Amino acid sequence: MSDNSARHPSLPFYVSTDFEIFDLDRMHGWIAGTYWAKDIPFDIFRRSFVNSLSFGLFHQADGQAGSARMITDRATFAYLADVFIDPDYRGLGLGRWFMDIIMVHPDLQGLRRMMLATSNMHPLYRQVGFTSLTKPEIMMEISRPGLYSQSKES
Repeated sequence: MSDNSARHPSLPFYVSTDFEIFDLDRMHGWIAGTYWAKDIPFDIFRRSFVNSLSFGLFHQADGQAGSARMITDRATFAYLADVFIDPDYRGLGLGRWFMDIIMVHPDLQGLRRMMLATSNMHPLYRQVGFTSLTKPEIMMEISRPGLYSQSKES
């Protein structure tokens, strides 16, 4: 990805890691409405993208059309999170292209492990190399679903 961006070969879209051009208000609207980060406060959302290797998908005329981030040490591990494509731009093959661009980023090469969690996009992520856990018995988690919605009610 030269110049922090990659242009789609036939559609008016590009991917950039230049955080200065991200539309954080638009992105927050998307992510705060998802099942995985429902009602996430703006400050927490912003910090999550600032402290990650963040990717923006942009339409050349209409601005931000998607986003994703890799939580990574850029040496051994990465966790893919908050992948989102605006509903107005779905069905164009952008999800696969966006993932292809993310997966070839220089800071994500040679990692020992990449992970993600998804409830419904397994076919897309399998196309770029993700598989079910090889050893699920070694994995553990602390899960707090609905965390942001609960704090909103307090």
